[in-house]
Amino acid sequence: MCVLLAAAVCTKAGKAIVSRQFVEMTRTRIEGLLAAFPKLMNTGKQHTFVETESVRYVYQPMEKLYMVLITTKNSNILEDLETLRLFSRVIPEYCRALEENEISEHCFDLIFAFDEIVALGYRENVNLAQIRTFTEMESHEEKVFRAVRETQEREAKAEMRRKAKELQQARRDAERQGKKAPGFGGFGSVAVSGGTTATMITETIIETEKPKVAPAPARPSGPSKALKLGAKGKEVDNFVDKLKSEGENILTAVGKRSTEAAKVLAPPVNMESVHMKIEEKISLTCGRDGGLQSMELHGMIMLHIADEKFARIRLHVENEDKRGVQLQTHPNVDKKLFTTESQIGLKNPEKSFPINSDVGVLKWRLQTTEESFIPLTINCWPSESGNSCDVNIEYELQEESLELNDVIITIPLPSGVGAPVIGEIDGEYRHDSRRNLLEWCLPVIDAKNKSGSLEFSIAGQPNDFFPVQVSFISKKNYCNIQVTKVTLVDGNSPVRFSTETTFLVDKYEVL
Repeated sequence: MCVLLAAAVCTKAGKAIVSRQFVEMTRTRIEGLLAAFPKLMNTGKQHTFVETESVRYVYQPMEKLYMVLITTKNSNILEDLETLRLFSRVIPEYCRALEENEISEHCFDLIFAFDEIVALGYRENVNLAQIRTFTEMESHEEKVFRAVRETQEREAKAEMRRKAKELQQARRDAERQGKKAPGFGGFGSVAVSGGTTATMITETIIETEKPKVAPAPARPSGPSKALKLGAKGKEVDNFVDKLKSEGENILTAVGKRSTEAAKVLAPPVNMESVHMKIEEKISLTCGRDGGLQSMELHGMIMLHIADEKFARIRLHVENEDKRGVQLQTHPNVDKKLFTTESQIGLKNPEKSFPINSDVGVLKWRLQTTEESFIPLTINCWPSESGNSCDVNIEYELQEESLELNDVIITIPLPSGVGAPVIGEIDGEYRHDSRRNLLEWCLPVIDAKNKSGSLEFSIAGQPNDFFPVQVSFISKKNYCNIQVTKVTLVDGNSPVRFSTETTFLVDKYEVL
């Protein structure tokens, strides 16, 4: 009989981190077996199993840890090795790193997965995808039930609103005709005025729509309640909460990391009454063998005026770009004035710019396939070495006037092969085992730190590591277009102003 007694992840000293026994076995017994395991290994030879008089250890090293199966001596060693490989592939599915604290944190997830592989000591006929499906335990019927229930609740609320409007309209019609407003009586209660009833029903609807959070003191009714809009669908919130609870790092796609952009490029605290936002977005696609397939950059100057006395102004623009960028002014801006004197002002100098609103006054566009225009070059060189692939990836900043912050170079990885083995690296890295991604993180790339490289090895084919995607944030714009001075139309006296510059990625990939 081929019986698997236990599966465990332990340290090289034999300390159990997580262990699942498939037959009745005391804690003292399993701890004793695991403690004896390192002493049985012959360090001079490489094996996948060792034996004692009563049990066999089938094991696989995982960095500083061991994945160990304890079986009976008459078990089929080939089947045990196949089972061991499946156990070893399950662990990276739940643990981002093969470290003791990470294993301990996800111990219950691992135990549930182990139970799908082995039942009562015997291997189940399952693969990695089935294990993932079984442990998620998603129920289609439950989703349908919840969707129907939420639809019914929304319909009931809509009906309540409609009834409330009908009651309010009836009250207004009765007041206009000089009649007594219609009333409603309960069981043995006196009639209540229509106005009061309508108000009570309206209040009930609004109170029902409030999200159910921790109890808070009742707030007085006021105009703010009339501005309350419907909340987001519960399904979206539940899905996001589920991802967060599973350890997923909820970030937006490359080039759309608005949260991080807000942190790094927050508007200056001392915003002047005249404030300008200069924003550029780049969309770039390169080939893995070199060559720029497409590059398109869009930029804009947004003007915000907070004080009416500065509404009639002119912006002095300095354009030092030599790449052939195409400029376009707002239709209400004097194009001749901009062409001859590089100043942005309204066609009618007696008119004012809008107050307390962002107004786009100048935009530009650059489209090219010139390789020398690439701000940050990425070279990815995967080379096959037996059953694995050695990947060398490097970056180089070509536009040395830029300073790129929060740079993340994302490399896709083949699924089900575990974590990559990192060799040399400039900066830091994160391995996302759920999405099968390796993120190379660099806080700053500038003229002093213009190049760097990363080397890693993992099982796979060269095509598995593309497309490589890049994201970054910069406080300096790519096209050297700046507002150098702001003056009043009357008197030409200078005006204090503030500027906020951002250079973001819309799409940046190597195919």
